[in-house]
Amino acid sequence: MSSQPDAIIRVKNLRLRTFIGIKEEEIANRQDIVINLQIHYPADKARNSENIADALNYRTITKAIIQRVENSRFALLEKLTQDVLDIACDNPWVTYAEVEVDKLHALRYADSVSISLRWQK
Repeated sequence: MSSQPDAIIRVKNLRLRTFIGIKEEEIANRQDIVINLQIHYPADKARNSENIADALNYRTITKAIIQRVENSRFALLEKLTQDVLDIACDNPWVTYAEVEVDKLHALRYADSVSISLRWQK
């Protein structure tokens, strides 16, 4: 059986609230962030199966991200993004992961400011 290209899981617009920033107001109040996540993995088993054990469980990954983000404090958007990326590529099946985190209303005339980080095996 020939190997297929990796499957791509996308989690789009995961809206969370966390402490992010360095100003007094940011340290005292949770802010809205939006996370977009892309994970690649070889889904050879899952393509012909109905068994969850044969697939990368995006729900488990997303729950871990929510737990980390909502129960932590971050000074830097880069650190928050790296923490999310670390969770996204924690499974040994993952061959590539990319995370973008938007901090909403970070600048006066912009919808958001975002940081993107990626990892490849």
